[in-house]
Amino acid sequence: MLELLKDLWMFMKERKKFWLAPIIVILLLLGLLLVFTQGSAVAPFIYTLF
Repeated sequence: MLELLKDLWMFMKERKKFWLAPIIVILLLLGLLLVFTQGSAVAPFIYTLF
């Protein structure tokens, strides 16, 4: 996983694609939110957002 992040950073650094960083962070946060709330009572409220 660490190697993937390092490769992604090197790609963004070489190609000057720093605008991808906020998109990747938001997608990771949304993914973590869905994973952590899947078994809780908050899950129905999270799924209505999407």
